[in-house]
Amino acid sequence: MTHPSHDRLEGRAALVTGASRGLGLLIARELARRGCKVLICARDGEELGRAERMLRAEGAEVRALACDVTGSSAARRLVDATAEAFGGLDVLVNNAGNIQVGPVSAMTETDFRDAMETMYFAPLRLVLTALPEMRERGGGRIVSIASIGGRVAAPHLLPYVGAKFALTGFSEGLRAELAADGISVTTVLPGLMRTGSHTAARFSGRADKEYAWFAVSSGLPLLSMDAERAARAIVRAAERRRAELVLTPVAKAAVRLHGLAPATTTRALSLGARLLPRGGPGPAHDVPGRQAARRLGSAAVARLTVLNDRAARRYNQRTEP
Repeated sequence: MTHPSHDRLEGRAALVTGASRGLGLLIARELARRGCKVLICARDGEELGRAERMLRAEGAEVRALACDVTGSSAARRLVDATAEAFGGLDVLVNNAGNIQVGPVSAMTETDFRDAMETMYFAPLRLVLTALPEMRERGGGRIVSIASIGGRVAAPHLLPYVGAKFALTGFSEGLRAELAADGISVTTVLPGLMRTGSHTAARFSGRADKEYAWFAVSSGLPLLSMDAERAARAIVRAAERRRAELVLTPVAKAAVRLHGLAPATTTRALSLGARLLPRGGPGPAHDVPGRQAARRLGSAAVARLTVLNDRAARRYNQRTEP
């Protein structure tokens, strides 16, 4: 049995995707605080540069590589860059994602393909590329940031939940296959978190109305979780090589209910879907959260999202166009 002190993260080399802002940035920071050397990546080079400076200001040993994880050569570039910077790769955190909100009638096939490329095929390619390096080093840790939506399919989020279902299944099966190699796989199923993601999400259908329900629900304390606390829990789960981590009381209750009474859960989701906005004639498509908020122009919604707006500013989310 591995001695606990031998299994600590201190001195390990980590790669975190989607780490320029929000939860990814916080996971990278928490890994660095536990003594990891961290390579962060994201598409937006300017945003990534700010994140790198934020982490270095706290004393982190960090490198940054601007990279679109959906690119065919991205996985090789990222694994090689981590090995070149830190001598290897011990911890892979697949966090990159995009949130598309709206009724299925307002979505296109491209929306579903984009979600799968970012949140399933990109993690798949990274895992396949990283495995030889981890096996050569005698083990490693893989962390899949899925979602409660990867276990319970919420309406008006179908591209997102479809990709997260795929990632969840891959991650759970991967853990079983890699156990004999000393490589642990942790599947994380977060509920709503106050990361400021409502500003970066994309909205279709009646974009302003879709923004209203999503932004409010993802920012209310009783429904959502503090993102820094979530990042600490995720890194602790990776260090302890846990199989699964479900975050937020609402998410835990949803998972239990779905497991015990799937038909009842589906009926409840159907009732909830009826309360959400219809697509309407000439639905909008792929409207950034910041624009949707301006279209809505609601002081009441602005008051209800104040905690999430603060998180957006604190965690490097863009709040202005």
